[in-house]
Amino acid sequence: MRFKATTRVKAGAAVAVAVAVALALAAAGLGGSEGDDEPVGVAKAASTLGPGEGMLNLLALPGSIESGGTDPRVDWVTPFQERTGCKVGLKAVKTPEEMAGLMRDADRRYDGVAAPPEVAGRLVAENQVAPVNTDLVDGYKKLEPKLRGLLRRNGKTYGVPYVWSANLLMYDTRAVPPPSGWSALFDPAQARRYSGRIVMRDSPLAIAEAALYLKGRDRKLKIRDPYSLTPAQLAAAGRVLTRQRPHVEEYWERPADAVSAFAGGRAVLGQAGPYQVDVLNRASRPVQGVLPSEGVTGWMDAWMIGARVQHPNCMYQWLQWTASPDVQQQVAEWTGVAPANPQACSGDRLKPGFCAAYHVGDRDYLEKIVFAHAPTKACDAKAKKNDCTDYAEWTRTWIESTKL
Repeated sequence: MRFKATTRVKAGAAVAVAVAVALALAAAGLGGSEGDDEPVGVAKAASTLGPGEGMLNLLALPGSIESGGTDPRVDWVTPFQERTGCKVGLKAVKTPEEMAGLMRDADRRYDGVAAPPEVAGRLVAENQVAPVNTDLVDGYKKLEPKLRGLLRRNGKTYGVPYVWSANLLMYDTRAVPPPSGWSALFDPAQARRYSGRIVMRDSPLAIAEAALYLKGRDRKLKIRDPYSLTPAQLAAAGRVLTRQRPHVEEYWERPADAVSAFAGGRAVLGQAGPYQVDVLNRASRPVQGVLPSEGVTGWMDAWMIGARVQHPNCMYQWLQWTASPDVQQQVAEWTGVAPANPQACSGDRLKPGFCAAYHVGDRDYLEKIVFAHAPTKACDAKAKKNDCTDYAEWTRTWIESTKL
């Protein structure tokens, strides 16, 4: 979920270069090369340039795209339309699951989607998105290297990084001694000390933090990747969450809810991100965010090209536009997350305080983050073993552990 930041946002001033691309599809009747060993229907990466088609149909969560409707000062759509001639149509979805369902619908043809990690990996696996020819996205190499590698599969790139963040352990310094790790939240004896004053994010992917806790506490489970869990490992994480549940005040969906809980004194410890820490600190609230000793998770949203794209040339212009420093600056300030392009912090774009708070360009910080990916049955993609659990199983475990 995203929350609108309250800082003043500059008008979009990026200059879009008229780069356009023709996307060949291997589906019947849409072309394809002879002798290709990929399944029929798999979209291919663009290889040529062409004029814009005048339209662009996008899919995103609320707040990911702004055209001045919420705040006239926040608009990176209108300048894009004026410079490219590509009129943007947006379908805003309420949940990642709704997004995934629409991208799977064969009767719908979205040119692009701003996909969170629980959606992105599944779209790649299900051939619902096309590879991206990054040579045709001006400025792509300016994006953070680690982020660029997150959506590479078999030598192909399936997304252009948009924004990112880490999942921190946040605490009120007046009520909680500096916690060293996730045990402060998940160890029953420690969680009991702050019973009724703990908040957690409401997402199946939050299971990964419980897995990190178990990785250090119970080595017999042999957890390596907190997002690739066997049935036994997932069940163990579910038990951790079930034992924690009586002590949780709130499972928050909107980042603003976590801010309110800490600001009002209802919470003193919980899962949060740099956004909540920054907002509360600017409001003179005594909170801090820490990287737990067992490790820290994070997430990245990326722009992806739909496999049934109708306006590929306009879509490539959009990829280039949203990767540019000026647009990245607007997106970061509005959504309260880190831009994928560190150049958003150069010149007079983002304020130094913002860039420091969100660790923009801090590659040592980025290397400490285990970025989320959609859980799948395959524990080891190279070995093609199906010994792990998928996102549906994670969702079921999350509901059983935190809601029932």
